[in-house]
Amino acid sequence: MTLRLGVNIDHIATVRNARGAGYPDPVRAALVAAEAGADGITAHLREDRRHITDDDIARLSEQLTIPLNLEMAATEEMLAIALRHRPHAACIVPEKRDELTTEGGLDAAGLHNRLAPLVGALKNANIRVSLFIEPDARQIEAALRLGAPVVELHTGKYADLIGAARTEELRRLTDAAALAAKNGIEVHAGHGLTYDNVAAIAAIPQVRELNIGHFLIGEAMFVGLAEAVRQVRDAMDAAR
Repeated sequence: MTLRLGVNIDHIATVRNARGAGYPDPVRAALVAAEAGADGITAHLREDRRHITDDDIARLSEQLTIPLNLEMAATEEMLAIALRHRPHAACIVPEKRDELTTEGGLDAAGLHNRLAPLVGALKNANIRVSLFIEPDARQIEAALRLGAPVVELHTGKYADLIGAARTEELRRLTDAAALAAKNGIEVHAGHGLTYDNVAAIAAIPQVRELNIGHFLIGEAMFVGLAEAVRQVRDAMDAAR
């Protein structure tokens, strides 16, 4: 089974916004990534618009020929934006104003009543719903109760750990992927993945898609975005 690669282009927008100029353009980056072998593009429209903007989402929706995965907080504002643009997918993520990047997974179990109407509305609009969660049985069971067809397992802890601790976190990810797939939920994974650590995650047989962003954008400064995408694609394929 081919493992799909979603390229997150948020931090192209971070660089653009540092100067308030119109470049570098995240939409151009998305098109380059698609040409280089990305299967989808991920963009997180944060409530504070710190990187991706509403205009970026509109232009991505118009110009992409591969699926757009909109990462969004569980708010009415973001739901309205998703329903207006109808991306291929919407991944509901936790969001804090003071965080540098997404920290940990969504508490799907604790937020069931808040999430249920959002999940329902997105599904009714034929938008594939994903929940970004920790590799935990309680969260997978919550995703099942909510009717979410996809979970994205948070790999940030795995990426940060070393030695026996990383091995244990990999076991948790592997077990969670198996549990989700057994219950009919499609499994994705992402956060903190690089050339050096992606192989073990790509080798988990139930994982269907990886989302990688910050590392690719950083590596692009040295080898170019197209080459960075091709190299991570090769690493994923070799592991599979």
